[in-house]
Amino acid sequence: MPGTGLWRTKSIEQSISDTDEPDTKLRRNLSAWDLTVFGVAVVIGAGIFTLTARTAGDYAGPSVSLAFVFAAIACALAALCYAEFASTVPVAGSAYTFSYATFGEFMAWIIGWDLILELAVGAAAVSKGWSVYLETVLGYLFGKGTKTTFDIGSVTVDWGALVVVAILTTLLAVGTKLSSRVSMVITGIKVAVVLFVIILGIFYIKGANYSPYIPPGSTGGSGETGVDQSLFSLIAGGASSSFGVFGLLAGASLVFFAFIGFDIVATTAEETKNPQKAVPRGIMGSLAIVTVLYVAVSLVVVGMTSYKDLATSAGDGSHKTLATAFSANGVDWAANIISFGALAGLTTVVMVLMLGQVRIIYAMSRDGLMPRGLAKTGEHGTPKRATLIVGGLVALAAGFFPADKLEEMVNVGTLFAFVLVSAGVLILRRTRPDLPRAFKVPLVPLIPILAILACLWLMLNLTVLTWLRFVAWMVLGVLIYFGYSRRHSLLGKRQADGLDEPVKAPDA
Repeated sequence: MPGTGLWRTKSIEQSISDTDEPDTKLRRNLSAWDLTVFGVAVVIGAGIFTLTARTAGDYAGPSVSLAFVFAAIACALAALCYAEFASTVPVAGSAYTFSYATFGEFMAWIIGWDLILELAVGAAAVSKGWSVYLETVLGYLFGKGTKTTFDIGSVTVDWGALVVVAILTTLLAVGTKLSSRVSMVITGIKVAVVLFVIILGIFYIKGANYSPYIPPGSTGGSGETGVDQSLFSLIAGGASSSFGVFGLLAGASLVFFAFIGFDIVATTAEETKNPQKAVPRGIMGSLAIVTVLYVAVSLVVVGMTSYKDLATSAGDGSHKTLATAFSANGVDWAANIISFGALAGLTTVVMVLMLGQVRIIYAMSRDGLMPRGLAKTGEHGTPKRATLIVGGLVALAAGFFPADKLEEMVNVGTLFAFVLVSAGVLILRRTRPDLPRAFKVPLVPLIPILAILACLWLMLNLTVLTWLRFVAWMVLGVLIYFGYSRRHSLLGKRQADGLDEPVKAPDA
């Protein structure tokens, strides 16, 4: 029986039944290939073009490749759990919907609020990165000095970020299938650029740059002490989280940002033709592709130039990128190609992050935890109101606010979601063993438990300041839940009317 109050759960059958409501019905037209494209489109972006060099220079040195492997293992364990949930509950909302069925309404709200942080901040951060690369490309075309920002009084406006968010908001409002087609073309371009980096870079590798593979611990770097060092290094008494074992672990937690996105595939389950098979294939396929590419690129970059030359500049705080390694070897024309590829790559990242954000808000609105009007779908079968609001908020954040430390804010939110999804698999296996599961996590309970431990471990290696900001965001979410969402919950109203029996699921 469903619980009451904070712990009332929404049955799987009710969640599936709600997908047939005419006013909020999404169009099912995505295939496994579309989902794989979405996954690769959002994952290959900011991480590979910007974080690889920065993590090597400031945290892990040549062992950045091992940091990618550690992050990939944690993602793979969580991905198996996502695949089981998404194939069993093919409903928009991803971890939010899964949590509603297992942990109850309050935890579902918390994870939904957490995902809003992850996706909105992520989209804003990547939009600003897109603008930086646009400035570089415009410099090639029209000469140096071309800026994508301008000042209005004391406020700096990033018009480049505003432009990309406006265009992508329009695309997402018109239709998910069209977004997939655009994403496919751009993803093809950036994968080609990544392969270009790997193949050309091999010829400039110097074996001496791989030694020492894990540089000795240091108090240097970009200020990773106090609240800016990892929580684990602080607890363990480390002087900083720059290099050494603490640096490697902190690097793994940071490059985790590069893998964020495969979970967004689960948010499109309700728009997929055959979600039971397509969603697991899309999740696991996209993760496998990007892991191979990430490890290869990281090995090439630190082999081309010393990790010391990839450190964040002490003077202006500017970060190094993949293009830096090629410029250091006198291959400026290749650096130019990489900049164009990065511009294309970050475009799809912003688009899919916004897509995931819209679907989370759509699912929460359909349940009454946010205003119901945001779940209305228009003639194109997309939640236009939610799309426009998300576009406006991301544009505001990206266009007018600085982007410091945004990657880590995204990471802590995502890892928290992964922990709950992995635990949810264990709970649903026990409470609903009768549910048909097109995909099952192997070696239960071992795999979900390992996923939880791996994600918690990565969370411990994020900075103290990131944890403080995360807690503040969660407190705000709790206040909103008790002030609005609890009173407007459709599930709560059904229970108050004595309608807590689940609606029978439609025949498959």
